[in-house]
Amino acid sequence: MAAIVNHQGERPTAMALCCVATAAALAAADAAVVRLLAGEVHAFVIGFFRSLFGLVTIVPLIVARPRVLKSGYRLQHATRAALKLAALVCFFMAFAAAPLADAMAIMFTTPIFLMLGAWLWLGEKLTPGLIFALVAGFAGALIIIDPAGHGGMEVALLLALAGAALQALVQLMLKRMSDLDSTETLVVWNLIATVPLAAVPAAFYWTTPDLREFALLALQGAMGAANMALMTKAFSIADASQIAPMDFLRLPFVAVMAWILFGEVAGLSTWLGAAIIFAATMIVVGGGRLKRRVAED
Repeated sequence: MAAIVNHQGERPTAMALCCVATAAALAAADAAVVRLLAGEVHAFVIGFFRSLFGLVTIVPLIVARPRVLKSGYRLQHATRAALKLAALVCFFMAFAAAPLADAMAIMFTTPIFLMLGAWLWLGEKLTPGLIFALVAGFAGALIIIDPAGHGGMEVALLLALAGAALQALVQLMLKRMSDLDSTETLVVWNLIATVPLAAVPAAFYWTTPDLREFALLALQGAMGAANMALMTKAFSIADASQIAPMDFLRLPFVAVMAWILFGEVAGLSTWLGAAIIFAATMIVVGGGRLKRRVAED
């Protein structure tokens, strides 16, 4: 009987890991698309189209289940959408200007910022192990940023770090908002609120995309929606302690794409810093700080 139960328990975990691995590949492809659009389409315009195509993708869900629009929040959705948009723009700017693997590795500091925010605003206690993880995580980021050796790239990598901090703030809001709203409602209202918010700054940097650019933007929007759905599914059937290691596949995936498409080769500092951030994140996840994370990407 125990063997049967264990076998049944392995199925959702295996499904969750497959979802995360696929989402990691999509996230790497997303970063590559941003680099392909760099210099042609501004980050604010990319953010607008990503949100717009993402919203288009979930319209069938809204039509089929209009009750998904019922929410216990109003202003919080707009605030969260603005923070999420700011995080995306920071990431897009980093992808456009910095080595893709370096920017992606910096993004993994989000759980470190999440732990810090949980301590500052939610009153969660910091154990010696978590304090060590906090210091180690930022040390790993500093190794990657390497102000003395990046030749001016540190500004772009600092934008990636800012994006990770903003993403953590969004997740802290989600932790509270998930008390009244379902994951589907949170996702739907994020996209509904983001489109008009993104349209304002995009108007100041607007250039009408040509056919190639429009196709890439549509592809990015579809990949973003698929990524969000896959991560939401994964976190609904497995704990973050099981999922987090697989999420780090984003780094080798993006490193391979950067090498094939742009001739970029990740250096030793990238892998060393990423390994330290990875270890720090595993300590945070093991401490239970991400057990109830709501996935949104």
